[in-house]
Amino acid sequence: MPSPLRVPARLVHARGKTTAAQHVAARHLDHALERLAAAHLPLVAASPLVDALRASPEPLALPNLARRLPLRLHRRGPLHFLRLFPRVFHLRAPLPLSLSLTPAAADLLAVASSPTDAARTLHRLLAMSASRALPLRAVFCVWRELALPDDFEDSVVAGHPHLFRLAPNPAEPNTHILHLISDPAAEDFTPAVEKTRPDKYAFKLQFPPGFRLTKEYRKKVKEWQQLPYAGPYEIVSPKAGGSKRVSKLARRKMEKRAVGIAHEFLSLTAEKMVEVEKFSQFRKWFGTEVNVRDVFLDHPGIFYLSAKGKRHTVFLREAYDRGKLVEPNEVSEARAKLVELMLLRRRGLGNANSSANMASGATSDAKESAHDFVEHEDCLLDVPET
Repeated sequence: MPSPLRVPARLVHARGKTTAAQHVAARHLDHALERLAAAHLPLVAASPLVDALRASPEPLALPNLARRLPLRLHRRGPLHFLRLFPRVFHLRAPLPLSLSLTPAAADLLAVASSPTDAARTLHRLLAMSASRALPLRAVFCVWRELALPDDFEDSVVAGHPHLFRLAPNPAEPNTHILHLISDPAAEDFTPAVEKTRPDKYAFKLQFPPGFRLTKEYRKKVKEWQQLPYAGPYEIVSPKAGGSKRVSKLARRKMEKRAVGIAHEFLSLTAEKMVEVEKFSQFRKWFGTEVNVRDVFLDHPGIFYLSAKGKRHTVFLREAYDRGKLVEPNEVSEARAKLVELMLLRRRGLGNANSSANMASGATSDAKESAHDFVEHEDCLLDVPET
């Protein structure tokens, strides 16, 4: 039975007393993208651990590494989590146990953009900022999504002194601001939306399967599509006098600009998706003082928001067809293979890491599956068996 239509509130009327949780729960589900979001959860949970292993040339002691895993995974213990993914993590005996990445996982994780391509991506990201500057910590939060090299601070930032400059952040001790120092007049960036734009100011719309469009909704969408707005690379002057009072039309244009910036940001990512919390860190710097989660929910033909794993992840809808990227790239394909390695778990390997398991006193449980984690609703690993 089709789910009931949720008409995006900002296109039709004020949301009123609808809570954030209700707004998210009322969205029309795209099951293909929900499955994709679920498949990424083990890798998301293990990311801090993976980063630590990649930064070390030698295997690292397990007791110290275990602290990097999310607390919610510790109900079964970190060893249980690691033993589920022998194609990614290699446990080494004798005691104390040590851990390293498997060669296959290490090779896939090493795939990134070249310094030249990464500099172009970073250039575009900074060009969307009203001040042509961003906190370095915010960039670090999305370096993986943007396919930047591990050493991007050296190979990209320091390697392109004509484009970038790092400076201390006067508002926050021991942090830095990344500045774009190139001449704006020499830039000629075309937003990605222009490649698929059906009409001037309009966005390509691709609604979830089964999404019903009422006559009233179609009318509102048509009006919104025709609404002029400032593109992501256009300079927008702040309102005179710093007044927060704006007309209804001005607010609608501001929200459409936020849609344009989010569209461009997602277009810069390797997998055309990002956690909403990470994107929100750029909100002030991009001059989009709106609730970005609501923006994603209010435009289901442009974005899809998943709440898998108790986290919000937004996808660029036009970049996907039935849960797969329309135009995959080297980085996205490497990530997809890594996700596949994690989803395989121990299948076909028998009692993988048996020597490490015996040394730790753990019993062999090769028949256990992802369902062991699913018994707790707040667990990150609610990934179905494949």
